[in-house]
Amino acid sequence: MLEVLIHTLKHTLKDSLNLLPFLFIAFLIIEFIEHKLSKRVKKFITKSGKFGPILGSVLGLIPQCGVSVMATNFYITRVISLGCLFSIYLSTSDEMLPIMISRGVSFKVIFSILLIKFVTGFVFGYIIDFIFKSKNKKFEYEICDTEHCDCEHGVIKSSLKHTLSTFIYIVITSFIITFLYEQFGESLVSKIFMKDSLFGPFVGSLVGLIPNCGASIALSELYLNSAISFGTCIAGLLTGSGVAILILFKSNKNIKENIFIVISLYLIGVLIGIFLDFMGILL
Repeated sequence: MLEVLIHTLKHTLKDSLNLLPFLFIAFLIIEFIEHKLSKRVKKFITKSGKFGPILGSVLGLIPQCGVSVMATNFYITRVISLGCLFSIYLSTSDEMLPIMISRGVSFKVIFSILLIKFVTGFVFGYIIDFIFKSKNKKFEYEICDTEHCDCEHGVIKSSLKHTLSTFIYIVITSFIITFLYEQFGESLVSKIFMKDSLFGPFVGSLVGLIPNCGASIALSELYLNSAISFGTCIAGLLTGSGVAILILFKSNKNIKENIFIVISLYLIGVLIGIFLDFMGILL
């Protein structure tokens, strides 16, 4: 057992260390974009109107939880509609994009994932807005900056911070995956997520709801290691909105509404995941 653990640790560290420069470059670019767009995002999103779900889906594609946290505060104060909030939650990619970029995943795969999340976001956003017509009210908002999504430390420091935290998650996740592979083989990991059944998305969608970037990292790593299906991966990535769910439950006093949002996100993730697996869309 000790030899397996040592071998697994060495293998994990070797693979993870190779990702560091690529992760930093990816986060550096992402942080630069976020810093440049941060002030404009507020203006665009508050004036979104009927284009809210489409605009929300576009903004949600920006990695990290900043936009989803911002959107949560905007929805709580009813500056944006419930549909716009859903579109951002569903399209948010959290840590998935830098992980796949650093792993050298093909542009076709990355584009397909982003396109699915974008389309799912604005389609269900409009459906929800059609069913629930939220009323906007005047307000004074405060963007939460306590969940490691602020830009106060500058592009370099912020990029290093995200790179380090992501690297730690990668090491932990990769170690667990590698150990399971070394000790039990791929079949056990696949069975846990029910890879060869239509029930995989039920597990993936649940994992995605974990309010932490570790969920999207785990799902991305499992998919890249062929331990879960494409549909299961997408199901989890659709429901993964980073720490935004924590902000929602912390700030929104309507608990029933919060529960409704979480359950709806979960069911949408399951639905899309099963559809993709059923149609045999395996990348």
